[in-house]
Amino acid sequence: MFSSLLNWRTGLAVIAIAIVSGTIFYSNFISNKIAADEKQKVEQWLQAATEINNTTSGSTDLAGKILTENSIGIPMITVTETDSILDHYNLNANKIKHDKKYLHKKLEEFKHTYPPIIWKNPMNPNQTNLVYYGESDLLIQIRYFPIVQLIIVALFIFVTLIAINTQHKSTQNQVWAGMAKETAHQLGTPITSLQGWIEMLKDKQVNEKIISEISKDVERLKLVSDRFGKIGSSPQLVATNLVQQINVMVQYIKKRSNEAVHFSVNSNENEIMGMINAPLFDWVIENLLKNALDAIDGKGKIEVIVKNEKSNIIIDVRDSGKGISKSNINKVFKPGFTTKKRGWGLGLSLSKRIIEQYHQGSIFVKSSEYGKGTTFRIILKK
Repeated sequence: MFSSLLNWRTGLAVIAIAIVSGTIFYSNFISNKIAADEKQKVEQWLQAATEINNTTSGSTDLAGKILTENSIGIPMITVTETDSILDHYNLNANKIKHDKKYLHKKLEEFKHTYPPIIWKNPMNPNQTNLVYYGESDLLIQIRYFPIVQLIIVALFIFVTLIAINTQHKSTQNQVWAGMAKETAHQLGTPITSLQGWIEMLKDKQVNEKIISEISKDVERLKLVSDRFGKIGSSPQLVATNLVQQINVMVQYIKKRSNEAVHFSVNSNENEIMGMINAPLFDWVIENLLKNALDAIDGKGKIEVIVKNEKSNIIIDVRDSGKGISKSNINKVFKPGFTTKKRGWGLGLSLSKRIIEQYHQGSIFVKSSEYGKGTTFRIILKK
């Protein structure tokens, strides 16, 4: 179990997570160092401002230099103990000019960022002021850098997964097409041989009924071979009366079922024209009807409803069978999934490919209630 998980994809994912995690921790470490450095600069700036404003001090060159250099990029607001704004530094002058509430908004923001620094007013020693400060642009960029990196990595992983999934589907389609064409090729030789044997039986004047039934089965094999041969190619779509086409297939299945099964085809119009490839479309209807027969277990109702709507043609295949459990509804179109003891579970998967890839339509389970029946829906664009 563990060996199957330890493949190259898992290794790449672990490495990517380790790199991103390391970057986040390192960025956080750097941002904390810069934040501490900026606090020290604000304190130095306040000390320098105090010395410059103190008339009794000597040379103010060093203080002036500190005052100039340490204030760059760090936004600050000086207030009294009653929150009256005395002065501000490194804030957006344009916003201050046009937005009267801007300073108060920034003050509230700074209050939630860092605790204030207490500053004794050099001009009035009895007055205590508070200096609130925010983060410089550099610090903000470093704090948001891991988030930007995560978004980029997530997009990269997303694109990679889509590419892998597309490649996987493309490989699957090639395998399906190859298998189908090889099956058609393999069927070709015995079908041709059977046709020759039928002609020989006719010459021997064998019972006409036997020859007729064998001929029907051979034609059936030719139809199956033709269907497989069209998989993977670009089949031609022809305007066809879907009501008539479906009726023919229903009659074919009806002859091969018992009298306890009631078939019906209902439509809102006698002639509903749709662009289809008849052999492949018949294959889809046949698969749905055979699944319905399996579901009702030899007794019940199978109804096909054809609706001609403004922009779509709706085809519902409804049965009164045992239904599909909720856990299996999303699996019925997956290759290999089957609840039957026999079969490969390819019928519905092929039907989905035929409708979606060749007819540009959609097929899905419209409804299913356990013990009451299932309805499959096909939607074809006009």
